[in-house]
Amino acid sequence: MTGKPSAPSRLAMVPFVSVADMMRLVHAIGIETVLSDLAVYIEQDFLRWELFDKTPRIASHSPNGVIELMPTSDGEVYGFKYVNGHPKNTSEGLQTVTAFGLLADVSNGYPVLLSEMTILTALRTAAMSALAAKYLAPAGAKTMALIGNGAQCEFQALAFRTICGIQNLRFYDIDRGATEKAMRNLGQTGLHLTACDSPEDAVAGAEIITTCTADKQYATILTDNMVGSGVHINAIGGDCPGKTELHRDVLLRSDIFVEYPEQTRIEGEIQQLPADHKVTELWKVFSGGAAGRRDKRQITLFDSVGFAVEDFSALRYIRDMLPKTGHYLDLDMLADPDDPRDLYGMVMRAAAKTTTMKQ
Repeated sequence: MTGKPSAPSRLAMVPFVSVADMMRLVHAIGIETVLSDLAVYIEQDFLRWELFDKTPRIASHSPNGVIELMPTSDGEVYGFKYVNGHPKNTSEGLQTVTAFGLLADVSNGYPVLLSEMTILTALRTAAMSALAAKYLAPAGAKTMALIGNGAQCEFQALAFRTICGIQNLRFYDIDRGATEKAMRNLGQTGLHLTACDSPEDAVAGAEIITTCTADKQYATILTDNMVGSGVHINAIGGDCPGKTELHRDVLLRSDIFVEYPEQTRIEGEIQQLPADHKVTELWKVFSGGAAGRRDKRQITLFDSVGFAVEDFSALRYIRDMLPKTGHYLDLDMLADPDDPRDLYGMVMRAAAKTTTMKQ
């Protein structure tokens, strides 16, 4: 054994996708292709739903927001996401949601990917919304209302165009500046954009209604008289206890579809309903085991809170794209002694090398 520390082996190096690399990767592939690809990966994993370890996310709540861990495994690969939700952050010039995630090899526990997930979560949330709508929205839907025009808005718009064929978008936000931002960002996409003065105006003529607001409170963004027969509601803003967007009567008129009931009953719109209220799990719809949209008058509601399997799918996709794009860094993140029993010796040899270099 030599008297100097050896270079890290490839097994000790972990691919890391920074924010800058994630943006490069998205541009290299194309944002709408990424959204479409993510929907494919999510659908693939939902079709093998029963293989996954599933648990509601582990949440630490505070008066200002929530910090969560979202773990899962398919038996071969383990993944988790760290994510926060702090609605007050926007007023302080900070993101409401930030995140990072990791994949690891179950056979030895070694991480195989570390990635930013603030951008990736926005992409996968939009891909999941549009994927659900592909099964639940009215056939041939072309118009969507977007109520809440913050950080998620443009991703939702592009995902629904790419995956569902939406062409017309009707925007509303209590902050007119947010609507102007969204229309400016989407102005060159070829979508037909309309800024609305009220949520009632926004939903007029819309076949799909997406609610995406950030305030941590029981809110009523959609009242019962705003929702006509035959629409699909994509409710993605209610995602923690005490935070909802829809009037309870809207829920009672809708067929409700969820990712993982045990989590959605704690965090979603259905926290307003009895624990035994009927919901349908989306994986069953994707696999053909349960019906999605059945008729033209049916109101379908995707009570979306985000689930760990979706993040697993997104990380799996990014890992598969790294050899094709090269947009990542190798991190020397794992100790790699020549003798796995001699971690102390590795540390001491590094100290000896430092002393020699100083001399």
